Amino acid sequence: MNQHAKRRYQAGLAKLRDPEEDRPRPPPRLLATPEAGKRSHTVEEADAGQRLDRYLAALADTAGEALSRTRIQALIEDGQVSIDGHPTSDPKAKVRSGQTVTLDLPLPVAAEPEGENIPLNIVFEDEHLVIIDKPAGLVVHPSAGHETGTLVNALIAHCGDSLSGVGGVKRPGIVHRLDKDTSGLLVVAKTDAAHQGLAALFADHGRTLRLDREYQAVVWGAPRRGGVINAPIGRHPGQREKQAVVRADRGREAITHWELQEMFRGDETPVAALVSCRLETGRTHQIRVHMAHIGHPVLGDPLYAASVRTKAALLDETSRQLLEQLGRQALHAAVLGFDHPITGDALTFQSELPQDIAVLIEALRARSG
Repeated sequence: MNQHAKRRYQAGLAKLRDPEEDRPRPPPRLLATPEAGKRSHTVEEADAGQRLDRYLAALADTAGEALSRTRIQALIEDGQVSIDGHPTSDPKAKVRSGQTVTLDLPLPVAAEPEGENIPLNIVFEDEHLVIIDKPAGLVVHPSAGHETGTLVNALIAHCGDSLSGVGGVKRPGIVHRLDKDTSGLLVVAKTDAAHQGLAALFADHGRTLRLDREYQAVVWGAPRRGGVINAPIGRHPGQREKQAVVRADRGREAITHWELQEMFRGDETPVAALVSCRLETGRTHQIRVHMAHIGHPVLGDPLYAASVRTKAALLDETSRQLLEQLGRQALHAAVLGFDHPITGDALTFQSELPQDIAVLIEALRARSG
């Protein structure tokens, strides 16, 4: 292109250029990192009828806080928002004039968990995976309120960099989990290949691949010999820390097979029983929710057995004291069996009942005569 043609070309581009492009643009708006803690707002008449997530997002935007609507939705679903003092987990809930909406923003957690010197009961370990017999009271992975002192922190200290990264930096090696106060067997992946194989195994729930998961539980009442509970589970509509049996369109498929092992009597009538439970699915609190759903909640369960606390009066003094000392649900992951995802070896592990549940059962058995 000669110089004359080049000048004509550049002149043509200048005519096509949007004049707005030449105007100075304001600097990008800087948003402040929101401070952790509670903040409450009274809904004004002009805001009535808005979705809860949009209402809070608008407040954050007005305050210049870096709090996206997606983040707000996650906080609502995690139970960090209440309306007039009642927790809600529905981002679509409509706010009404005069209501007090409170957002409890948790403290930020470290980007990556660090290793901590926490004792581990290792049942089996090779270069691909490790089987842990988890004690009650140990949280599996960091979460709000439990940023340290978890199984993940212990695993990082034990395994170093030899943990699968498939689960992300917060959950290295974690394929499945047990509730904080449920004891028993849990498998952790040390390599990505093992993690992928184990994840497929747990997603299959033993339907086509071998996966044996048996739990032992002491439950209230006199259950029949056994059965199958097929009832969908979802988040409790009013209590963020609980799950509940819900309509199919509000929850996920949940199937529990259970069998009566032993009945324990009070003065004259059955008061409690030892049952074994086998999971066909793996929902949060599944056994605890399902057994409570059929009227036989797990002894000591602080969430799902509150309605039957008066049954403790049917126990003898020794059993009552042991139940109080238990301080958790009497639930233990006793059997874990599967085919090794890399070698194909058939693996089966068993864990004896921990002392706190075992002594309670012995006391109940002695009372039954």
